[in-house]
Amino acid sequence: MFEFEENLAHAAKIKVIGVGGGGGNAVRTMIRSKLDGVEFIVGNTDVQALRNHEAMVKIQLGNDLTRGLGAGSNPTVGRDAALEDVRCIQEALAGADMVFITAGMGGGTGTGASPVIARIAKEVGALTVGVVTKPFSFEGKRRLSQAEIGIQELRKEVDTLITIPNERLLTVATKDTPILDSFKMADDVLLQAVKGISDLITIPGLINLDFADVKTVMRETGMALMGTGRAHGENRALEAAKQAISSPLLENVSIAGATGILLNITGSSNMTLFEVNEASKLIQEEAHPEAHIIFGAVIDDKMKDDLRVTVIATGFQREGDSKVVNMPERQPYVLKSWARAKAQSQTQPAGSQTTTPASAVSRPSQYTPSESPHFQPGERVETRSRFETETPRSMFETTPRFETPKRAPVPQATPMLAEVAFEKEDPPFKAKINFEKEETDLKKMMSEVDLANIDDEYDIPAFIRRRAD
Repeated sequence: MFEFEENLAHAAKIKVIGVGGGGGNAVRTMIRSKLDGVEFIVGNTDVQALRNHEAMVKIQLGNDLTRGLGAGSNPTVGRDAALEDVRCIQEALAGADMVFITAGMGGGTGTGASPVIARIAKEVGALTVGVVTKPFSFEGKRRLSQAEIGIQELRKEVDTLITIPNERLLTVATKDTPILDSFKMADDVLLQAVKGISDLITIPGLINLDFADVKTVMRETGMALMGTGRAHGENRALEAAKQAISSPLLENVSIAGATGILLNITGSSNMTLFEVNEASKLIQEEAHPEAHIIFGAVIDDKMKDDLRVTVIATGFQREGDSKVVNMPERQPYVLKSWARAKAQSQTQPAGSQTTTPASAVSRPSQYTPSESPHFQPGERVETRSRFETETPRSMFETTPRFETPKRAPVPQATPMLAEVAFEKEDPPFKAKINFEKEETDLKKMMSEVDLANIDDEYDIPAFIRRRAD
């Protein structure tokens, strides 16, 4: 007889990290929605934004570089800030099976730091998914250009990338829609994507899907479409499937030609086989004829009369692309650069290495110090790592290279001394003796002495007097 005990330690760990201001806002929306089974992290160069955030794990990026004042819309500063705190990021992402990276592209921290964080997430072995927004057109050509180049750099580092143009908010929001509600629509795309993945992994299904199925569809596949549709009524299966593949907020992509599809249909016990067939057939017709489709079905009585369809489509073409472009293979070297820096540090004389304070506002409680990276959070390695030298710097051509200003040495405080006026000392006394005058005075004194009566004035000892007699 076998006894099975539920061990949550072996469940897939999903972590979501919001980078910069936009990413932090998206994570805040997810936290307030009370999504379970996900760990939330925020990283920012703006320390004030971190202090006011609800996330349990907060990383201040580039404390020495930015002093907590932000990246100033400069992607180079954001990139260098993340490189300054590679160790902190690695600690926060350690142990994750899947990492969602969310950011608003076009600024400084999100645009520059996201590719660095994605590379670190890959190095710790996590399936890495990027969900980013593109700026409005009224934000200017410079910001749009920085966003496009930043997305290209991020695409090289993640397994799957989802982009949400903020311009699409103008098509789904009305004139009376408050601005906060409009941006919440974009945040909900990330929420539904993460919730869809976590539900697929954690909720046992009639036709079960696990994390290995998710990795099969999403590993090294480039741009992706992730959507969720929910409907009720007579044609609920078709309506939910159409909503899932036609989100108006997603980038201008088409599911046509998708080579990998993960499909999950969730409904109550009244869901019929005919409805499952309808939804699956619609998705299959839109995809590539030879697409790898992984199907799952879940019975959840909480759905009542609703039916939900979740679709993750990868490996599809953009309009104008002649073929599906997969992610290029990369050799891991972030951790190797740590080991190389550690070997160099061992050759330095004792006492020559200084330790700077950690720049993380808070750390994961389960962190155990690793011996592989030798440097502390906030400490820069003297030699440039292969990550810095091999990653193309094209994304930063629109902005000048940020040079850290050399700070003037802080003058040492001089102790305050009270000025006390001392009186001038008198010169040493020197006696002047007049020998002639002294001799005259001595003779005068002797002449006045009565030598005859001297015996009367001086007491002569008795034994001397007896001897004299």
